[in-house]
Amino acid sequence: MYRIGIDVGGTFTDFVITDERNGDTFFHKVPSTPSDPSEAIGNGIEGLLTMRGLSPADVSHIGHGTTVATNLIIERKGALTGLITTAGFRDVLEIGRQTRPHLYDYSVGKAPALVAREHRIEVAERMDAQGNVLVPLDEAAVRDAARRLREADIKAVAICFLHAYRNPIHERRAQEIVAEEFPEAYVSSSSDVLPEFREYERLSTTALNATVGPKMALYLERFLRRVNELGVARAPSTVHSNGGLMSIETVRQFPVRTCLSGPAAGVVGAAAVGRTIGFRNLVTFDVGGTSTDVSLIHEGAPLFTSTRAVAGYPVRTPMVDIHVIGAGGGSIAAIDDAGSLKVGPHSAGAVPGPVAYMRGGEQPTITDAEVALQRLNPVALLKGRMPVDADGARRVIGERVAAPLNLSVEDAAEGIIRIANANMARAIRSVSTERGYDLAEFALYAFGGAGPLHALEVAQECGIATVIVPQEPGTMCARGILLSDISFDFVKSQIALIDEAGWAAIVDAFAGLREQADAWLEQEGVSMPQRSYVLAIDARYVGQNFEVQVAMDSVAAGDYAAFEAGFRDAHTREYGYDVPDRAIEIINCRLKAVGAVPKAPLSPAAEGADASAAHDGERRVYHGKQHGWLTTPVYDRERLAAGVTLQGPAVIEEMSSTTVLAPTHSLRVDAYGNLIVRVA
Repeated sequence: MYRIGIDVGGTFTDFVITDERNGDTFFHKVPSTPSDPSEAIGNGIEGLLTMRGLSPADVSHIGHGTTVATNLIIERKGALTGLITTAGFRDVLEIGRQTRPHLYDYSVGKAPALVAREHRIEVAERMDAQGNVLVPLDEAAVRDAARRLREADIKAVAICFLHAYRNPIHERRAQEIVAEEFPEAYVSSSSDVLPEFREYERLSTTALNATVGPKMALYLERFLRRVNELGVARAPSTVHSNGGLMSIETVRQFPVRTCLSGPAAGVVGAAAVGRTIGFRNLVTFDVGGTSTDVSLIHEGAPLFTSTRAVAGYPVRTPMVDIHVIGAGGGSIAAIDDAGSLKVGPHSAGAVPGPVAYMRGGEQPTITDAEVALQRLNPVALLKGRMPVDADGARRVIGERVAAPLNLSVEDAAEGIIRIANANMARAIRSVSTERGYDLAEFALYAFGGAGPLHALEVAQECGIATVIVPQEPGTMCARGILLSDISFDFVKSQIALIDEAGWAAIVDAFAGLREQADAWLEQEGVSMPQRSYVLAIDARYVGQNFEVQVAMDSVAAGDYAAFEAGFRDAHTREYGYDVPDRAIEIINCRLKAVGAVPKAPLSPAAEGADASAAHDGERRVYHGKQHGWLTTPVYDRERLAAGVTLQGPAVIEEMSSTTVLAPTHSLRVDAYGNLIVRVA
């Protein structure tokens, strides 16, 4: 049987198919279809099965990552949404946290409110912070609100009442009333989407879930229909922001949890590969056409966060902690008003793209600099399928960068790459050294189409000695989906000063979360032997505004001392100090339910004596001011056998990426075909 992983991107939809018996893997790409992403999925699966000579009955699993929800938020193309909330609180969504999106740039404004003010309706009801009813729910007002929103042609309704995370009965009853009066509406309640304290973040996340819900449901319906039409019997799964898989039914209810769908799968895949090959501490480095995503894997596990902004809107849901900057192959290089060279965050995108792509691009980009220095193939990319205009790349860099700065084309192109590398290195330090991790203990795991191009210089700048480049790095996110388990995060806000005597309340809270988790795993069809649970507690010192997360092996009657020690260690790592005599306040109890999914073993690569079979000629490559232009051997990655070693300078080309070795770099191909590069 075969397992298929799919990553739906803006330009290409990537496919990976793996044989469950021996781990043999095949990669495939088709152009994405933004108007209906499911069309590219259907075309790709059909083409993949045809090329491999397989029938739909041979497919045992389909997992997919999607950017549909993210794009709906970024492009503000979600459904027209209404809000029903507690009297006096309808403007919370607009007031927010009163923080500026950019401290010094007054031209950068806040994102517009997700729900227009005329569609935010207040009703009488009130809970106190312990969940006791102070004001009963005005059911007639809820009924009237539902009718008004229906008359306004609203498509989705968010329900968010004060302190509903403590007691959801008012929200549940309001949802029942809306279903009676407005059955065609997509409804999201905060007690289902995010049962946590912090009113603004809970409301923002619930409103986002409602906004993307109707169109996400339409996409999922089309996706399922295409899979069924192909004759694939197994229901597909979707990877969500914590790197786990969940059923289509769960995605329909919680689409906001897919905001980091594809990138999270790449991190999960990197962690799985790293554990197999003996690298448990990794910095993932995913460089695409418009952005660079970096994340940290410590002791074999990705780091997670519960809060981030998507297009200026707070999303509070457990997700892989990925830091994103605007630096990718299409990032534009330009001279600013002060006469300095800047690179990014603006991008030429896929259309018109870099000048070298000959699609109408007119501004120099990082890709143009790579082509001009012949680090990238100056004739064609994608195994010869995509012609390249190297003269155009050199010309635009000469006119737009070199001439204004009185530099040679080589110096200008190298300057573009070095600035981009510096920005990427800064992003890596923000997720590592700034959080108390020593980069000397980590390897850099480079993937994405442009990751291996920049990884060696970035590693050198960060003090990282080893770079790992997986096979076909441009399809790593699709591959990661096949290495993901079923999972879902449950949370309960339990705000209380806790000492050993009060620990029993936390034990009870986790028992309740375990019941919820087991019910969900049963719904997902996960049997008992495949179930596991990951526990964590959010806590802070009294007087602090923000908490740190403490991982727990168990939460039982005798575990308070382990929690206290873990909290002090986490606080010291995060903030650099500890306050031994201050009381500890617990905020949230978290439990991740995990259902293990069968995974094909990584397929060992064929062994070889040397690199001669992979030698594909030579070309002149500029290796920086220190080495200049050098005649450099070029190798075909597919023909590099396991056990082969190479000393730079060298260029290793494959369909989805290129790796450039400087004279000071060396590599070996490990047993699974990964390039293990040592940076001097």
